Amino acid sequence: MTTEATPLWSDALLRKQQQLEAQFAQRLLALPDGGQMALRERPATGSSALTVVLLHGISSSAASWLDVALALPRDWRVLAWDAPGYGASTALPQSHPRDTDYAARLAAWLAADVQGPVVLVGHSLGALMAAACAAEAAPPQLAGLLLLSPAGGYGAQDAAAREKVRSERNAALDTLGVAGLAQRIDQRLLSPGADALARDWVRWSTSRLQAGGYRQAVNMLCDSDLGRHAPLALPLRIACGEHDVVTPPAACRRWAEAWQRPFASIADAGHASPVENASAVTEWIEDSVSDFEPGLTQ
Repeated sequence: MTTEATPLWSDALLRKQQQLEAQFAQRLLALPDGGQMALRERPATGSSALTVVLLHGISSSAASWLDVALALPRDWRVLAWDAPGYGASTALPQSHPRDTDYAARLAAWLAADVQGPVVLVGHSLGALMAAACAAEAAPPQLAGLLLLSPAGGYGAQDAAAREKVRSERNAALDTLGVAGLAQRIDQRLLSPGADALARDWVRWSTSRLQAGGYRQAVNMLCDSDLGRHAPLALPLRIACGEHDVVTPPAACRRWAEAWQRPFASIADAGHASPVENASAVTEWIEDSVSDFEPGLTQ
């Protein structure tokens, strides 16, 4: 049994949706197998060859990166995908995909659509996909990796722990439906100080989930392990919202310490820091990229 609700969105949210379509528009990319991938792009206006690719989390979408995408340097090309099974993106064929399956789709997209150096920015579940792509697919143009509130996955835990998470996630979807999940998602993803528009934005993004794609992503979360991809030879940074209760700062810091990479705290933000404090996330991305490789953005 599901409980569905029709939300009444604010005028501010409606204006933000208009901004999304005007300034970070969606396009569809045909896949060799006959499917498609939904992408959002903010084109570059200068001569830099750098492309920044933004990967969203399990309850989100490419739209969650809007404010970050618009604030990044104008001479960078900025892309964000709706992951397979999200939005208008064709789902993966596996019912229980691993992070490497998403990584293969990601690498195929980069090969077909991106020239020059690429920096991957993975948020939450997107961090698992980004790390898997770097470690397993190893696209030749990949110049750096940024993991924001990375999900570690449950693949290293015992079967009982994995199945508990899988069962709880699927039961919540069965009981509440997508609309029911969306109604309450802001309470977990944002800090108590988040404003009304940020709450509307994360609820709206979750309301657009495809149930089948979400279930596939739950299976990926349960069966994958971020630690399996270490060590990575390319430049890497890790950050986390200071009020994150989903992937808490202490857990994210442990990944940074284990991999001997820099860690940064995103002030005034919970788990959905790209929505709640886009300016701080943007600054972290810019500072990290500037340290990766001299001349990368020239």
